[in-house]
Amino acid sequence: MRPIASHFRFTLRYSLYAGALLLLANGVSSSVSAKPGSPGQDGSSVKQPLSFQHRMRWFQFGRASWYGDSFQGETTASGEAFDMYQMTCAHRSLPLGALIRVTNLRNHRSVVVRVNDRGPMVPSRIVDVSYAAAKLLGFRGMTRVRLDLIDPSPTPEEVARLSWPAQTGR
Repeated sequence: MRPIASHFRFTLRYSLYAGALLLLANGVSSSVSAKPGSPGQDGSSVKQPLSFQHRMRWFQFGRASWYGDSFQGETTASGEAFDMYQMTCAHRSLPLGALIRVTNLRNHRSVVVRVNDRGPMVPSRIVDVSYAAAKLLGFRGMTRVRLDLIDPSPTPEEVARLSWPAQTGR
């Protein structure tokens, strides 16, 4: 006979598996608009089936740090000059140009930044944000964060909207 704690873990584990399978089964028939506002033949939005990859949201937990003065004006991996007053970050594997939401898990502040560099070089960290992003997130040094992928390839208009909060603090 199993101990009660072992039986509880067994039941909980398989309940979670069953719930995940139900969510996946329900999501198979989902659909999404190709681009918001893109017209179909009758003026409605064009619907396309949602692939498995798009149903799964990418996120990551870990430590974040920031970089500023010592890298100001240096060339980033994307080829642009680093500007510590822009809403940018360095990530090891996300596509350059991707938009991610960084949430400080200590105070629950969040900002959206654009990946324009590779790093961090320290293995224990998952992201380096610009000085402006760190200031808005309310941390100095390092903090625990959650990263959520917002858009792997944003439009120029979406990227332009990112710089507005940081420009006021120069």
